Amino acid sequence: MSQHWHEVQDELRDPVKELRAQIPETWHAYATLHRHALEAGHIDAKTKELIALAVAVTTQCDGCIASHARGAARQGATAEEVAEALGVVVLLTGGPGTVYGPRAYQAFLEFREDYRTAE
Repeated sequence: MSQHWHEVQDELRDPVKELRAQIPETWHAYATLHRHALEAGHIDAKTKELIALAVAVTTQCDGCIASHARGAARQGATAEEVAEALGVVVLLTGGPGTVYGPRAYQAFLEFREDYRTAE
């Protein structure tokens, strides 16, 4: 299987470090928001990652897709759950969902392999 989505995360690593060094307080605040928004509460963490992945598709953000596809895999989402979440994206976005939805699905499948081999 292609490692495209790992490459997306890898290519962002250094630029993110550079920007984070320039705006550490802002980056820390965002990281705190990110952590709290995705932790389990009334909605479990897996569902939150599925929501985040769907939103990432609607914004057509490859870095976000990679991050939340990985998060969904880490939280134990199934391929069927990801597919259904992406079906909602297609409903709401039409054509763009038919392009970025499959990209997100492939990203999930790629990252899912990381967590299957770790088990």
